[in-house]
Amino acid sequence: MAHDPVNHPKHYTSHPSGTECIQIAEHMGYNLGCCLKYIWRADLKNDAIEDLRKAAWYLNREISRRELGQVMLDTKDGA
Repeated sequence: MAHDPVNHPKHYTSHPSGTECIQIAEHMGYNLGCCLKYIWRADLKNDAIEDLRKAAWYLNREISRRELGQVMLDTKDGA
């Protein structure tokens, strides 16, 4: 696939499997999809540590969202 920085950036299309990041990420929720995106490209851009920190930020946000959802379910069920 030819490099297309808008539709098919190299840092999302150069995985050895031939799979493009969006093909997987679009089947996940927003936070998990973003987390995957930053992990996917971590070694393909200039600052892997920054991308891994961004991935952790989205993962922690998803964990908090789910924990809050569980608390709300527990409260609703009278637990």
